Amino acid sequence: MRTVERAPVDDASTRSRVARAILENGPATAAALGVELRLTPAAVRRHLDQLLAEGVIEAREQRITGQRGRGRPAKVFAVTDAGRDTFAHAYDELAAGALRYLAETGGDDAVTAFARHRLTGLEERIRPLLELAEPDQRPRVLAEALSNDGFAASVGTTPAGTQMCQHHCPVAHVAEEFPQMCEAETEMFARLLGSHVQRLATIAHGDGVCTTHLPMTTPAERLPS
Repeated sequence: MRTVERAPVDDASTRSRVARAILENGPATAAALGVELRLTPAAVRRHLDQLLAEGVIEAREQRITGQRGRGRPAKVFAVTDAGRDTFAHAYDELAAGALRYLAETGGDDAVTAFARHRLTGLEERIRPLLELAEPDQRPRVLAEALSNDGFAASVGTTPAGTQMCQHHCPVAHVAEEFPQMCEAETEMFARLLGSHVQRLATIAHGDGVCTTHLPMTTPAERLPS
């Protein structure tokens, strides 16, 4: 007799957990989601199919660094712009409330200090990757590292240098009120790349993506210690 897997009683709740895991941790394969959320392959596939049909997520080809193995790369699933808007912004309001209190008690400088501090761990993870890269490859390496952290970043070449686009911002709604969040991120990019960078557009200000101009680098340039 064939055993039929029963659908969970709270399918919607489990599906929300799948979507939130992708939103918070960045693009992921079905296998990785199954392990993280302790779901069977069939259950993961069912929820992913539903989220795809609803337009909450989209499937992409997995980026492979280094030598590619045999066979087609596994698909990764990422939250769409429309999908981000389906999530309740309770956490955003909580964060904004905390920053308002910080601004009232410590002033704008305290908010700026917090915005810089929250990026410390990310900067420490990315810096070693850039130190190993050639100067002209640093924008690409930076974008890949940001994508691995859920920012869905990409780079494109322009006559004046490189433009990096981030298609997801986890603090966009908070940054609408507190631009220090965006400013601290721009400062981090400048430190990591060892050069001036210019923010051209942000999701927080209503643009479709966050766009940063990265000037041309020369082989002689080195990252600051």
